[in-house]
Amino acid sequence: MTERTLARQPSADSLLDTPLQEAVPQRSASVVAVVVTFQPELAALLVQIKALRPQVARLIVVDNASNTDLAAWCRAAAPQVDAVLRMERNLGIGGAQNHGIAWARTQGASHVLLMDQDSVPEPDMVGQLLSALQARPSAGAAGPLHADPRQPIAHSPFVWLEGLRFRRLPCTPDTVHVVDHLIASGCLIPLAVLDQVGSMRADWFIDFVDVEWSLRARAAGWDLLGVCSARMAHGLGGPPIVFMGRRFLAYPPWRHYFQVRNAVLLYRQPFVPLRWALASAWRLLMKIGFNCVAGRSRWHHFKATLRGLWHGACGRAGPL
Repeated sequence: MTERTLARQPSADSLLDTPLQEAVPQRSASVVAVVVTFQPELAALLVQIKALRPQVARLIVVDNASNTDLAAWCRAAAPQVDAVLRMERNLGIGGAQNHGIAWARTQGASHVLLMDQDSVPEPDMVGQLLSALQARPSAGAAGPLHADPRQPIAHSPFVWLEGLRFRRLPCTPDTVHVVDHLIASGCLIPLAVLDQVGSMRADWFIDFVDVEWSLRARAAGWDLLGVCSARMAHGLGGPPIVFMGRRFLAYPPWRHYFQVRNAVLLYRQPFVPLRWALASAWRLLMKIGFNCVAGRSRWHHFKATLRGLWHGACGRAGPL
């Protein structure tokens, strides 16, 4: 592929592409779903499996050393699951995804679909993502329009950097956007792209793992697609904070440690432009600052933020 810079702007045609052909729920012979779990809520996981399994060729659960014996549970409650890989310890999101991707290769997969344990796809999500990728040879990954059922108003999760600001891209049913980055859950990636771009950063454990891979893929010349016709329910963070009548994302202090640390590690990567790092840092500062001022356990949030800054500056990765 020809080399393109990370900071290039999408054309109007790339932002508002022609409508995709209507996708129907079907089992793709080449898509393997990789579901990463850690202490999952079993009822919610079963809902996800039942919604996801008819859309893919194989489904594997990679469990990060949960207390529950998920292999036994799947045999009894979810026989649709093709395999369960139990990690001996919690490897984090990136490490578990890499194990699932390796298993998908042994199954002859052409694509992997990465899923968190709490995401529920609509019946045609995988078909819509696959159609978008097949229609655009320059696309390295595609992600769905996800909505948090706890939020009263659904906003488009797709953004693009303009100047020093991330602009939210509007969604209509047939729109496909070239986007800045994709979240891991619901992300459909061809194995050939993973061969070129590389695997997930296992040493970052959690947070910014998907963003780092997204920016690395874009630096390698691939487009990332936000497919508005592909839909998925997905909760971000813990219970929202209600402030002045509005709901805001909330995370525990230990998550803010990883968010700050891994953000600093990301900004130090050679493929991340300064303009992107500045815009992301300001956005992260506003979110962390809000939690330190209006959130729960303010002092713990502040300490976690300082610790994350220090470890990121020192180049320290790994679990907490």
